[in-house]
Amino acid sequence: MDILDSIKGGLIVSCQALPDEPLHSSFIMGRMAYAAMLGGAKGIRANSCEDICEIKKTVNLPIIGIIKADYPGSPVYITPTIKEVDALVGCGCEIIAMDATNRIRPNAVSLKDFFDQVRKKYSTQLFMADCSTYEEGMAAAQMGFDMIGTTLSGYTEYTKGAAAPNFHMMSGLVYNCGKPVIAEGNIWTPEELQIAKNCGVHAAVVGSAITRPMLVTKRFAEVMAR
Repeated sequence: MDILDSIKGGLIVSCQALPDEPLHSSFIMGRMAYAAMLGGAKGIRANSCEDICEIKKTVNLPIIGIIKADYPGSPVYITPTIKEVDALVGCGCEIIAMDATNRIRPNAVSLKDFFDQVRKKYSTQLFMADCSTYEEGMAAAQMGFDMIGTTLSGYTEYTKGAAAPNFHMMSGLVYNCGKPVIAEGNIWTPEELQIAKNCGVHAAVVGSAITRPMLVTKRFAEVMAR
């Protein structure tokens, strides 16, 4: 509860860079997270134990940790198996996020069966559900996830074209799921962040608009190229 209280009403900055991006480097992500902390962030979201361990050298904020991994036969790639959960627990993540969509995980395991296994093994660990629909968020809350995120709205096959950011999903979950709701996904401006805050969310994650300068530059360059 202390961890949840520490991020309440705060900004969580996602510090991630994909392998094909110029800033892909644990050292750079560590400095990015440090800059976010100095700027007032209350938490960091990070991918891979390498990045998380580097960030922890200089940042004393709660970390929402994930590991992105591709497995044959499954579209789920955010902390998809117990192997990734074990690794994240081992590097001291305060919160572990995982795909909580209505899709079959690797080895044809359902989310419920997987999370039951995870919760039994790590009874005191905080877990965040990365969802793409209101229904998935409600189901994740019933399963016992500690936090519900709107992270994957618009990123699953069946939510393509959904509103971005999905304020309707945020509001519905805030009023009905009974768990802290984390606004995440396609928040690009302070004005959008204010709307998310007004929905009553516990905290909000902003990533690309802060920590992915290649994408930010592209948005501005496209305006000048019109």
